[in-house]
Amino acid sequence: MAFRPYKILWGGAVALLHRTRRIDWIDFLLILAFFGLLYGVIGLAQRWTGQLRPTVEIDLSPSALPKYTLFSLSRGMIAYALSLIFSLVYGYWASRDITARRVLIPLLDILQSIPVLGFMPGLILALVALFPHSNFGLELASVIMIFTGQVWNMTFSFYHSLRSVPRDQLEAAAIYGFNWWQKFKWVELPFATMGLVWNSMMSMAGGWFFLMISEAFVLGNHDFRLPGLGSYMSVAVAKGDGHAMILAITAMIIMIVVLDQLLWRPVVSWAQKFKVEEGGSEVQVSSWFLNWLRRSRIVAWSEGLEERLKSSLNSGKNNTAVISSKKVINHGNMAHGVSLIFIAVLVGTMLLGAWKLFHILATEPLHNWISVVADAGVTLGRVLGSTFLGTLWALPIGLAIGLSPRASRVFQPVVQVLASFPAPMLFPAVIALLAALNIGLGWGSIVLMLLGTQWYILFNVIAGAMAIPADLKEAARSFQITGWRRFFKIYFPAVFPYLVTGWVTAAGGAWNASIVAEFVTYKGRIMSTSGLGARISQAAAAANFPDLAASILIMSIFVVAFNRTIWRRLYQLAEGRFSLSN
Repeated sequence: MAFRPYKILWGGAVALLHRTRRIDWIDFLLILAFFGLLYGVIGLAQRWTGQLRPTVEIDLSPSALPKYTLFSLSRGMIAYALSLIFSLVYGYWASRDITARRVLIPLLDILQSIPVLGFMPGLILALVALFPHSNFGLELASVIMIFTGQVWNMTFSFYHSLRSVPRDQLEAAAIYGFNWWQKFKWVELPFATMGLVWNSMMSMAGGWFFLMISEAFVLGNHDFRLPGLGSYMSVAVAKGDGHAMILAITAMIIMIVVLDQLLWRPVVSWAQKFKVEEGGSEVQVSSWFLNWLRRSRIVAWSEGLEERLKSSLNSGKNNTAVISSKKVINHGNMAHGVSLIFIAVLVGTMLLGAWKLFHILATEPLHNWISVVADAGVTLGRVLGSTFLGTLWALPIGLAIGLSPRASRVFQPVVQVLASFPAPMLFPAVIALLAALNIGLGWGSIVLMLLGTQWYILFNVIAGAMAIPADLKEAARSFQITGWRRFFKIYFPAVFPYLVTGWVTAAGGAWNASIVAEFVTYKGRIMSTSGLGARISQAAAAANFPDLAASILIMSIFVVAFNRTIWRRLYQLAEGRFSLSN
Protein backbone atom coordinates (compact mmCIF):
# COMPACT_ATOMS: atom_id res chain seq x y z
CA MET A 1 0.00 0.00 0.00
CA ALA A 2 1.39 3.41 -0.97
CA PHE A 3 2.23 5.85 1.79
CA ARG A 4 0.01 8.98 1.53
CA PRO A 5 0.85 11.54 4.27
CA TYR A 6 -1.89 13.94 3.11
CA LYS A 7 -4.54 11.37 4.06
CA ILE A 8 -3.07 11.17 7.57
CA LEU A 9 -3.04 14.97 7.89
CA TRP A 10 -6.63 15.29 6.67
CA GLY A 11 -7.81 12.40 8.84
CA GLY A 12 -6.12 13.89 11.92
CA ALA A 13 -7.66 17.30 11.31
CA VAL A 14 -11.15 15.78 10.88
CA ALA A 15 -10.69 13.74 14.06
CA LEU A 16 -9.68 16.89 15.94
CA LEU A 17 -12.79 18.73 14.75
CA HIS A 18 -15.01 15.82 15.76
CA ARG A 19 -13.49 15.63 19.25
CA THR A 20 -14.10 19.28 20.06
CA ARG A 21 -16.66 21.77 18.83
CA ARG A 22 -14.85 24.77 20.25
CA ILE A 23 -11.27 25.99 20.40
CA ASP A 24 -9.89 26.15 23.95
CA TRP A 25 -8.37 29.47 25.04
CA ILE A 26 -4.94 27.82 25.19
CA ASP A 27 -5.25 26.74 21.57
CA PHE A 28 -6.49 30.21 20.64
CA LEU A 29 -3.37 31.77 22.20
CA LEU A 30 -1.16 29.25 20.41
CA ILE A 31 -2.78 30.17 17.09
CA LEU A 32 -2.19 33.87 17.82
CA ALA A 33 1.42 33.10 18.77
CA PHE A 34 1.91 31.19 15.53
CA PHE A 35 0.68 34.07 13.39
CA GLY A 36 2.73 36.51 15.48
CA LEU A 37 5.81 34.37 14.86
CA LEU A 38 5.01 34.21 11.16
CA TYR A 39 4.66 37.99 11.03
CA GLY A 40 7.99 38.37 12.84
CA VAL A 41 9.76 36.01 10.44
CA ILE A 42 8.42 37.96 7.46
CA GLY A 43 9.56 41.24 9.01
CA LEU A 44 12.97 39.76 9.79
CA ALA A 45 13.31 38.54 6.21
CA GLN A 46 12.50 42.04 4.94
CA ARG A 47 15.14 43.44 7.28
CA TRP A 48 17.79 40.98 6.06
CA THR A 49 17.04 41.58 2.39
CA GLY A 50 16.68 45.35 2.77
CA GLN A 51 19.09 47.80 1.18
CA LEU A 52 22.46 48.16 2.90
CA ARG A 53 23.02 51.66 4.31
CA PRO A 54 26.46 53.22 4.86
CA THR A 55 25.59 54.11 8.45
CA VAL A 56 22.70 53.32 10.77
CA GLU A 57 21.44 55.87 13.26
CA ILE A 58 20.51 54.23 16.57
CA ASP A 59 17.36 55.70 18.10
CA LEU A 60 17.72 56.01 21.90
CA SER A 61 14.04 56.70 22.50
CA PRO A 62 12.13 54.15 24.67
CA SER A 63 9.74 53.39 21.79
CA ALA A 64 12.59 51.88 19.76
CA LEU A 65 13.57 49.37 22.45
CA PRO A 66 10.92 46.67 21.77
CA LYS A 67 11.90 46.47 18.11
CA TYR A 68 15.62 46.46 18.92
CA THR A 69 15.11 43.75 21.55
CA LEU A 70 13.30 41.51 19.06
CA PHE A 71 16.09 42.03 16.53
CA SER A 72 18.72 40.93 19.08
CA LEU A 73 16.59 38.00 20.23
CA SER A 74 16.13 36.74 16.67
CA ARG A 75 19.89 36.87 16.02
CA GLY A 76 20.56 35.01 19.26
CA MET A 77 18.03 32.26 18.50
CA ILE A 78 19.28 31.77 14.93
CA ALA A 79 22.83 31.52 16.27
CA TYR A 80 21.70 29.00 18.90
CA ALA A 81 20.03 26.80 16.29
CA LEU A 82 23.26 26.76 14.29
CA SER A 83 25.25 26.05 17.48
CA LEU A 84 23.05 23.09 18.41
CA ILE A 85 23.33 21.51 14.96
CA PHE A 86 27.10 22.06 14.91
CA SER A 87 27.53 20.61 18.42
CA LEU A 88 25.58 17.44 17.64
CA VAL A 89 27.42 16.78 14.38
CA TYR A 90 30.92 17.83 15.46
CA GLY A 91 30.74 16.24 18.92
CA TYR A 92 29.44 12.91 17.57
CA TRP A 93 32.01 12.87 14.78
CA ALA A 94 34.91 13.53 17.19
CA SER A 95 33.70 10.93 19.71
CA ARG A 96 33.22 8.11 17.17
CA ASP A 97 36.14 8.50 14.76
CA ILE A 98 39.60 8.17 16.35
CA THR A 99 41.35 9.55 13.26
CA ALA A 100 39.03 12.55 13.09
CA ARG A 101 39.39 13.15 16.83
CA ARG A 102 43.11 13.81 16.44
CA VAL A 103 42.28 16.74 14.16
CA LEU A 104 38.89 17.93 15.45
CA ILE A 105 39.66 18.32 19.17
CA PRO A 106 42.87 20.38 18.70
CA LEU A 107 40.99 22.41 16.08
CA LEU A 108 38.20 22.99 18.60
CA ASP A 109 40.81 24.23 21.09
CA ILE A 110 42.13 26.67 18.49
CA LEU A 111 38.69 27.93 17.45
CA GLN A 112 37.69 28.45 21.09
CA SER A 113 40.84 30.45 21.73
CA ILE A 114 40.27 32.91 18.87
CA PRO A 115 38.45 35.96 20.27
CA VAL A 116 35.40 37.48 18.63
CA LEU A 117 37.48 40.33 17.25
CA GLY A 118 39.69 37.72 15.59
CA PHE A 119 36.79 36.36 13.54
CA MET A 120 34.99 39.61 12.95
CA PRO A 121 37.14 41.86 10.69
CA GLY A 122 37.72 39.37 7.90
CA LEU A 123 34.26 37.84 8.19
CA ILE A 124 32.40 41.15 8.00
CA LEU A 125 34.48 42.48 5.11
CA ALA A 126 34.01 39.21 3.19
CA LEU A 127 30.25 38.94 3.75
CA VAL A 128 29.57 42.61 3.05
CA ALA A 129 31.54 42.25 -0.20
CA LEU A 130 29.57 39.09 -1.00
CA PHE A 131 26.20 40.85 -0.42
CA PRO A 132 26.97 44.49 -1.33
CA HIS A 133 23.36 45.59 -1.93
CA SER A 134 21.52 44.12 1.09
CA ASN A 135 21.81 43.73 4.85
CA PHE A 136 22.12 39.95 4.51
CA GLY A 137 25.91 39.85 4.77
CA LEU A 138 26.07 42.16 7.79
CA GLU A 139 23.21 40.34 9.57
CA LEU A 140 24.78 36.97 8.86
CA ALA A 141 28.12 38.20 10.19
CA SER A 142 26.44 39.30 13.43
CA VAL A 143 24.75 35.90 13.79
CA ILE A 144 28.06 34.10 13.23
CA MET A 145 29.74 36.31 15.83
CA ILE A 146 27.08 35.35 18.37
CA PHE A 147 27.48 31.74 17.20
CA THR A 148 31.21 31.83 18.04
CA GLY A 149 30.30 32.94 21.57
CA GLN A 150 27.89 30.02 22.01
CA VAL A 151 29.05 26.95 20.16
CA TRP A 152 32.36 25.87 21.74
CA ASN A 153 30.95 25.32 25.22
CA MET A 154 28.08 23.20 23.86
CA THR A 155 30.36 21.16 21.63
CA PHE A 156 32.83 20.39 24.42
CA SER A 157 29.98 19.38 26.72
CA PHE A 158 28.35 17.09 24.18
CA TYR A 159 31.64 15.47 23.14
CA HIS A 160 32.70 14.65 26.68
CA SER A 161 29.21 13.42 27.58
CA LEU A 162 29.41 10.95 24.69
CA ARG A 163 32.81 9.83 25.97
CA SER A 164 31.35 9.24 29.46
CA VAL A 165 28.28 7.12 28.66
CA PRO A 166 28.01 4.35 31.31
CA ARG A 167 29.41 1.04 30.10
CA ASP A 168 26.31 -0.93 31.10
CA GLN A 169 24.16 1.19 28.78
CA LEU A 170 26.56 0.63 25.87
CA GLU A 171 26.56 -3.10 26.57
CA ALA A 172 22.75 -3.15 26.59
CA ALA A 173 22.73 -1.39 23.21
CA ALA A 174 25.13 -3.99 21.84
CA ILE A 175 23.04 -6.88 23.20
CA TYR A 176 19.88 -5.54 21.54
CA GLY A 177 21.73 -5.03 18.26
CA PHE A 178 21.22 -1.26 17.98
CA ASN A 179 22.56 0.36 14.84
CA TRP A 180 24.42 3.68 15.09
CA TRP A 181 21.23 5.75 14.87
CA GLN A 182 19.34 3.72 17.48
CA LYS A 183 22.33 3.82 19.80
CA PHE A 184 22.61 7.60 19.37
CA LYS A 185 18.87 8.22 19.79
CA TRP A 186 18.12 5.88 22.70
CA VAL A 187 21.43 5.79 24.64
CA GLU A 188 23.96 8.52 23.86
CA LEU A 189 21.77 11.56 23.23
CA PRO A 190 19.54 10.96 26.30
CA PHE A 191 22.62 10.59 28.52
CA ALA A 192 24.11 13.84 27.16
CA THR A 193 20.84 15.79 27.29
CA MET A 194 21.08 17.16 30.84
CA GLY A 195 24.59 18.56 30.32
CA LEU A 196 23.67 19.84 26.87
CA VAL A 197 20.59 21.68 28.20
CA TRP A 198 22.47 23.48 30.95
CA ASN A 199 25.38 24.28 28.66
CA SER A 200 22.89 25.57 26.09
CA MET A 201 21.67 28.10 28.65
CA MET A 202 25.27 29.04 29.40
CA SER A 203 26.10 29.25 25.72
CA MET A 204 23.18 31.59 25.12
CA ALA A 205 24.62 33.75 27.90
CA GLY A 206 28.02 33.61 26.20
CA GLY A 207 26.46 34.90 23.01
CA TRP A 208 24.87 37.83 24.84
CA PHE A 209 28.25 38.67 26.42
CA PHE A 210 29.58 40.06 23.13
CA LEU A 211 26.27 41.50 21.95
CA MET A 212 27.58 45.07 22.12
CA ILE A 213 30.52 44.13 19.91
CA SER A 214 28.65 41.99 17.37
CA GLU A 215 25.98 44.66 16.78
CA ALA A 216 28.12 47.80 17.05
CA PHE A 217 31.39 46.91 15.38
CA VAL A 218 33.73 49.61 14.10
CA LEU A 219 36.79 48.74 12.01
CA GLY A 220 38.99 51.73 11.39
CA ASN A 221 36.81 54.31 9.64
CA HIS A 222 34.08 51.78 8.74
CA ASP A 223 30.91 51.69 10.82
CA PHE A 224 29.10 48.32 10.73
CA ARG A 225 26.39 48.93 13.34
CA LEU A 226 23.10 47.04 13.27
CA PRO A 227 19.90 48.08 15.06
CA GLY A 228 19.61 46.00 18.23
CA LEU A 229 19.86 46.01 21.98
CA GLY A 230 23.65 45.75 21.91
CA SER A 231 24.10 48.75 19.62
CA TYR A 232 21.51 50.67 21.68
CA MET A 233 23.56 50.09 24.83
CA SER A 234 26.83 50.84 23.04
CA VAL A 235 25.60 54.23 21.82
CA ALA A 236 24.08 54.99 25.23
CA VAL A 237 27.42 54.28 26.96
CA ALA A 238 29.36 56.32 24.38
CA LYS A 239 27.04 59.31 24.90
CA GLY A 240 26.89 58.87 28.67
CA ASP A 241 23.08 58.67 28.56
CA GLY A 242 22.28 57.09 31.94
CA HIS A 243 18.53 57.01 31.29
CA ALA A 244 19.01 55.05 28.04
CA MET A 245 21.45 52.66 29.77
CA ILE A 246 18.86 51.89 32.47
CA LEU A 247 16.21 51.30 29.81
CA ALA A 248 18.54 48.94 27.92
CA ILE A 249 19.34 46.98 31.09
CA THR A 250 15.64 46.73 31.91
CA ALA A 251 14.81 45.50 28.40
CA MET A 252 17.61 42.93 28.62
CA ILE A 253 16.34 41.59 31.95
CA ILE A 254 12.76 41.32 30.64
CA MET A 255 13.93 39.47 27.52
CA ILE A 256 16.03 37.02 29.58
CA VAL A 257 13.21 36.33 32.07
CA VAL A 258 10.69 35.72 29.28
CA LEU A 259 13.16 33.46 27.46
CA ASP A 260 13.80 31.54 30.66
CA GLN A 261 10.11 30.99 31.42
CA LEU A 262 9.02 30.14 27.87
CA LEU A 263 12.06 28.13 26.73
CA TRP A 264 14.71 27.09 29.21
CA ARG A 265 12.59 26.16 32.21
CA PRO A 266 10.27 23.93 30.15
CA VAL A 267 13.32 22.30 28.56
CA VAL A 268 14.94 21.66 31.97
CA SER A 269 11.68 20.18 33.24
CA TRP A 270 11.38 17.96 30.16
CA ALA A 271 15.05 16.87 30.33
CA GLN A 272 14.65 15.41 33.83
CA LYS A 273 13.38 12.15 32.34
CA PHE A 274 16.87 11.50 30.98
CA LYS A 275 18.56 11.45 34.38
CA VAL A 276 20.64 8.33 35.01
CA GLU A 277 19.05 6.68 38.05
CA GLU A 278 17.69 3.29 38.98
CA GLY A 279 15.62 4.15 42.01
CA GLY A 280 14.75 6.78 44.54
CA SER A 281 12.30 9.59 44.47
CA GLU A 282 13.15 13.19 43.74
CA VAL A 283 11.10 16.36 43.73
CA GLN A 284 10.79 17.24 40.06
CA VAL A 285 11.43 20.67 38.61
CA SER A 286 8.17 21.87 37.08
CA SER A 287 7.29 24.43 34.44
CA TRP A 288 3.97 26.21 34.31
CA PHE A 289 4.39 26.84 30.58
CA LEU A 290 5.10 23.16 29.82
CA ASN A 291 2.06 22.11 31.87
CA TRP A 292 0.05 24.71 30.01
CA LEU A 293 1.15 23.36 26.62
CA ARG A 294 0.25 19.80 27.63
CA ARG A 295 -3.36 20.91 28.04
CA SER A 296 -3.55 22.09 24.44
CA ARG A 297 -5.60 20.02 21.99
CA ILE A 298 -3.43 21.24 19.13
CA VAL A 299 -0.27 19.93 20.81
CA ALA A 300 -1.97 16.61 21.61
CA TRP A 301 -3.16 16.29 18.01
CA SER A 302 0.33 17.05 16.64
CA GLU A 303 1.85 14.37 18.91
CA GLY A 304 -0.73 11.85 17.71
CA LEU A 305 -0.06 12.87 14.12
CA GLU A 306 3.65 12.23 14.63
CA GLU A 307 2.96 8.72 15.91
CA ARG A 308 0.66 7.96 12.97
CA LEU A 309 3.28 9.17 10.49
CA LYS A 310 5.93 6.97 12.12
CA SER A 311 3.70 3.91 12.11
CA SER A 312 2.76 4.47 8.46
CA LEU A 313 6.40 4.89 7.48
CA ASN A 314 7.36 1.70 9.31
CA SER A 315 4.45 -0.14 7.72
CA GLY A 316 5.50 1.02 4.29
CA LYS A 317 9.05 -0.12 4.90
CA ASN A 318 7.94 -3.50 6.17
CA ASN A 319 5.73 -4.06 3.11
CA THR A 320 8.21 -3.01 0.48
CA ALA A 321 11.65 -3.80 1.86
CA VAL A 322 13.53 -6.80 0.52
CA ILE A 323 16.47 -7.80 2.64
CA SER A 324 19.39 -9.52 0.98
CA SER A 325 22.60 -10.41 2.74
CA LYS A 326 24.52 -9.91 -0.50
CA LYS A 327 23.55 -6.21 -0.56
CA VAL A 328 24.50 -5.39 3.03
CA ILE A 329 26.95 -2.50 3.05
CA ASN A 330 29.62 -2.06 5.67
CA HIS A 331 28.36 1.27 6.97
CA GLY A 332 31.28 1.60 9.37
CA ASN A 333 33.84 1.53 6.55
CA MET A 334 31.74 3.89 4.44
CA ALA A 335 31.38 6.37 7.30
CA HIS A 336 35.13 6.21 7.94
CA GLY A 337 35.82 6.90 4.28
CA VAL A 338 33.50 9.90 4.23
CA SER A 339 35.14 11.12 7.44
CA LEU A 340 38.58 10.95 5.84
CA ILE A 341 37.34 12.99 2.86
CA PHE A 342 35.95 15.68 5.15
CA ILE A 343 39.16 15.74 7.18
CA ALA A 344 41.20 16.12 4.00
CA VAL A 345 39.03 19.07 2.89
CA LEU A 346 39.27 20.60 6.37
CA VAL A 347 43.05 20.24 6.53
CA GLY A 348 43.37 21.66 3.01
CA THR A 349 41.30 24.70 3.99
CA MET A 350 43.40 25.18 7.11
CA LEU A 351 46.63 25.02 5.10
CA LEU A 352 45.30 27.61 2.63
CA GLY A 353 44.34 29.89 5.50
CA ALA A 354 47.73 29.36 7.15
CA TRP A 355 49.48 30.34 3.91
CA LYS A 356 47.53 33.59 3.67
CA LEU A 357 48.12 34.25 7.36
CA PHE A 358 51.86 33.80 6.83
CA HIS A 359 51.89 36.66 4.29
CA ILE A 360 50.17 38.96 6.80
CA LEU A 361 52.49 37.97 9.66
CA ALA A 362 55.62 38.44 7.56
CA THR A 363 55.31 42.22 7.96
CA GLU A 364 55.25 42.08 11.79
CA PRO A 365 58.60 43.28 13.30
CA LEU A 366 60.52 40.96 15.66
CA HIS A 367 60.31 43.30 18.66
CA ASN A 368 56.50 43.27 18.34
CA TRP A 369 56.50 39.47 18.61
CA ILE A 370 58.43 39.67 21.88
CA SER A 371 55.94 42.23 23.20
CA VAL A 372 52.99 40.07 22.13
CA VAL A 373 54.37 37.01 23.98
CA ALA A 374 54.92 39.09 27.13
CA ASP A 375 51.37 40.44 26.95
CA ALA A 376 50.07 36.88 26.53
CA GLY A 377 51.82 35.82 29.73
CA VAL A 378 50.17 38.67 31.65
CA THR A 379 46.72 37.79 30.30
CA LEU A 380 47.27 34.09 31.10
CA GLY A 381 47.77 35.02 34.75
CA ARG A 382 44.48 36.94 34.74
CA VAL A 383 42.67 34.03 33.03
CA LEU A 384 43.83 31.56 35.68
CA GLY A 385 43.01 34.04 38.45
CA SER A 386 39.44 34.53 37.23
CA THR A 387 38.96 30.76 36.79
CA PHE A 388 40.21 30.10 40.32
CA LEU A 389 37.99 32.78 41.87
CA GLY A 390 35.00 31.50 39.93
CA THR A 391 35.56 27.93 41.17
CA LEU A 392 35.74 29.04 44.82
CA TRP A 393 32.10 30.08 44.87
CA ALA A 394 30.56 28.27 41.86
CA LEU A 395 31.44 24.74 43.05
CA PRO A 396 29.61 24.85 46.41
CA ILE A 397 26.73 26.96 45.10
CA GLY A 398 26.32 24.78 42.01
CA LEU A 399 26.20 21.64 44.15
CA ALA A 400 23.63 23.21 46.47
CA ILE A 401 21.39 24.15 43.53
CA GLY A 402 21.84 20.96 41.52
CA LEU A 403 21.32 18.57 44.44
CA SER A 404 18.09 20.20 45.57
CA PRO A 405 15.17 20.32 43.10
CA ARG A 406 13.52 22.92 45.35
CA ALA A 407 16.62 25.13 45.20
CA SER A 408 16.82 24.57 41.45
CA ARG A 409 13.20 25.62 41.06
CA VAL A 410 13.85 28.85 42.99
CA PHE A 411 17.34 29.82 41.85
CA GLN A 412 17.52 28.50 38.29
CA PRO A 413 15.62 31.50 36.85
CA VAL A 414 17.76 33.87 38.93
CA VAL A 415 20.99 32.21 37.79
CA GLN A 416 19.77 32.24 34.20
CA VAL A 417 19.06 35.97 34.33
CA LEU A 418 22.42 36.77 35.92
CA ALA A 419 24.36 34.52 33.54
CA SER A 420 22.59 35.73 30.41
CA PHE A 421 23.03 39.39 31.20
CA PRO A 422 25.85 40.88 29.05
CA ALA A 423 28.59 41.67 31.55
CA PRO A 424 29.98 44.61 29.47
CA MET A 425 26.74 46.45 30.27
CA LEU A 426 27.79 46.34 33.93
CA PHE A 427 31.39 47.41 33.31
CA PRO A 428 30.74 51.15 33.94
CA ALA A 429 29.31 50.43 37.41
CA VAL A 430 32.06 47.92 38.26
CA ILE A 431 34.81 50.26 37.08
CA ALA A 432 33.33 53.05 39.20
CA LEU A 433 33.38 50.71 42.22
CA LEU A 434 36.97 49.66 41.51
CA ALA A 435 37.99 53.32 41.21
CA ALA A 436 36.34 54.06 44.56
CA LEU A 437 38.35 51.20 46.09
CA ASN A 438 41.53 52.51 44.40
CA ILE A 439 41.96 49.31 42.35
CA GLY A 440 43.55 49.77 38.94
CA LEU A 441 42.49 48.05 35.74
CA GLY A 442 45.45 45.66 35.96
CA TRP A 443 43.84 43.80 38.88
CA GLY A 444 40.34 45.02 38.13
CA SER A 445 40.33 43.32 34.73
CA ILE A 446 40.32 39.96 36.59
CA VAL A 447 37.03 40.99 38.17
CA LEU A 448 35.67 42.07 34.77
CA MET A 449 36.63 38.68 33.27
CA LEU A 450 35.02 36.93 36.23
CA LEU A 451 31.67 38.60 35.52
CA GLY A 452 31.31 36.57 32.34
CA THR A 453 33.36 33.39 32.89
CA GLN A 454 32.18 32.27 36.34
CA TRP A 455 28.85 31.10 34.91
CA TYR A 456 30.49 28.45 32.75
CA ILE A 457 31.72 26.74 35.92
CA LEU A 458 28.42 27.19 37.77
CA PHE A 459 26.22 25.78 35.00
CA ASN A 460 28.45 22.75 34.49
CA VAL A 461 28.50 22.00 38.22
CA ILE A 462 24.70 22.31 38.38
CA ALA A 463 24.36 19.94 35.40
CA GLY A 464 26.75 17.46 37.01
CA ALA A 465 24.95 17.59 40.36
CA MET A 466 21.55 17.08 38.71
CA ALA A 467 22.92 14.08 36.82
CA ILE A 468 23.99 12.25 40.00
CA PRO A 469 21.79 9.12 40.25
CA ALA A 470 19.25 9.22 43.07
CA ASP A 471 20.20 5.69 44.17
CA LEU A 472 23.81 6.86 44.68
CA LYS A 473 22.61 9.68 46.95
CA GLU A 474 20.35 7.29 48.80
CA ALA A 475 23.27 4.89 49.32
CA ALA A 476 25.27 7.75 50.85
CA ARG A 477 22.43 8.48 53.26
CA SER A 478 22.00 4.79 54.10
CA PHE A 479 25.70 4.38 54.94
CA GLN A 480 25.64 7.72 56.82
CA ILE A 481 28.33 9.31 54.65
CA THR A 482 28.08 12.97 55.58
CA GLY A 483 29.97 16.26 55.54
CA TRP A 484 33.31 16.57 53.80
CA ARG A 485 33.52 12.79 53.38
CA ARG A 486 30.36 12.82 51.26
CA PHE A 487 31.74 15.73 49.24
CA PHE A 488 35.09 14.06 48.46
CA LYS A 489 33.79 10.50 48.05
CA ILE A 490 30.57 11.12 46.07
CA TYR A 491 29.79 14.66 45.01
CA PHE A 492 33.18 15.87 43.81
CA PRO A 493 34.00 12.69 41.79
CA ALA A 494 30.51 12.77 40.25
CA VAL A 495 30.73 16.39 39.08
CA PHE A 496 34.45 16.35 38.25
CA PRO A 497 34.00 15.59 34.49
CA TYR A 498 31.50 18.47 34.29
CA LEU A 499 33.81 20.70 36.34
CA VAL A 500 36.70 20.13 33.95
CA THR A 501 34.47 21.12 31.04
CA GLY A 502 33.53 24.22 33.05
CA TRP A 503 37.19 25.06 33.60
CA VAL A 504 38.07 24.65 29.92
CA THR A 505 35.18 26.77 28.69
CA ALA A 506 35.62 29.34 31.48
CA ALA A 507 39.28 29.75 30.63
CA GLY A 508 38.42 30.05 26.93
CA GLY A 509 35.74 32.59 27.81
CA ALA A 510 38.22 34.53 29.94
CA TRP A 511 40.65 34.75 27.02
CA ASN A 512 37.83 36.11 24.89
CA ALA A 513 36.62 38.44 27.64
CA SER A 514 40.10 39.94 27.92
CA ILE A 515 39.48 41.99 24.78
CA VAL A 516 36.77 43.96 26.61
CA ALA A 517 38.16 43.67 30.16
CA GLU A 518 41.63 45.05 29.41
CA PHE A 519 40.41 47.80 27.06
CA VAL A 520 37.25 49.62 28.16
CA THR A 521 35.54 52.94 27.54
CA TYR A 522 34.48 54.77 30.69
CA LYS A 523 32.94 58.26 30.79
CA GLY A 524 34.06 59.04 27.27
CA ARG A 525 37.71 58.02 27.80
CA ILE A 526 39.56 54.82 27.00
CA MET A 527 41.08 52.83 29.85
CA SER A 528 43.55 50.05 29.09
CA THR A 529 46.19 47.91 30.76
CA SER A 530 48.98 45.67 29.54
CA GLY A 531 47.75 42.39 28.15
CA LEU A 532 46.93 40.52 24.98
CA GLY A 533 43.24 41.44 25.10
CA ALA A 534 44.01 45.14 25.11
CA ARG A 535 46.47 44.67 22.29
CA ILE A 536 43.85 42.90 20.14
CA SER A 537 41.28 45.64 20.80
CA GLN A 538 43.75 48.38 19.93
CA ALA A 539 44.83 46.59 16.73
CA ALA A 540 41.20 46.12 15.64
CA ALA A 541 40.32 49.76 16.34
CA ALA A 542 43.32 50.92 14.28
CA ALA A 543 42.80 48.28 11.55
CA ASN A 544 46.37 47.06 12.21
CA PHE A 545 45.96 43.62 10.66
CA PRO A 546 49.56 42.32 11.14
CA ASP A 547 49.51 43.07 14.87
CA LEU A 548 45.96 41.71 15.15
CA ALA A 549 46.92 38.47 13.42
CA ALA A 550 50.09 38.07 15.51
CA SER A 551 48.16 38.60 18.75
CA ILE A 552 45.47 36.09 17.79
CA LEU A 553 48.09 33.52 16.75
CA ILE A 554 49.97 33.81 20.05
CA MET A 555 46.70 33.60 22.00
CA SER A 556 45.78 30.44 20.10
CA ILE A 557 49.19 28.89 20.81
CA PHE A 558 48.90 29.68 24.53
CA VAL A 559 45.39 28.24 24.77
CA VAL A 560 46.19 25.07 22.82
CA ALA A 561 49.41 24.46 24.75
CA PHE A 562 47.59 24.85 28.07
CA ASN A 563 44.77 22.58 26.89
CA ARG A 564 47.20 19.90 25.71
CA THR A 565 49.31 19.92 28.89
CA ILE A 566 46.83 20.64 31.70
CA TRP A 567 43.18 20.28 30.65
CA ARG A 568 43.81 17.14 28.60
CA ARG A 569 45.30 15.34 31.59
CA LEU A 570 42.38 16.39 33.75
CA TYR A 571 39.97 15.08 31.11
CA GLN A 572 41.83 11.75 31.04
CA LEU A 573 41.57 11.63 34.83
CA ALA A 574 37.84 12.39 34.63
CA GLU A 575 37.22 9.68 31.99
CA GLY A 576 39.45 7.08 33.62
CA ARG A 577 38.69 7.51 37.31
CA PHE A 578 35.57 9.60 37.88
CA SER A 579 33.26 8.54 35.05
CA LEU A 580 29.98 6.76 35.88
CA SER A 581 30.94 4.16 33.29
CA ASN A 582 33.72 2.82 35.54
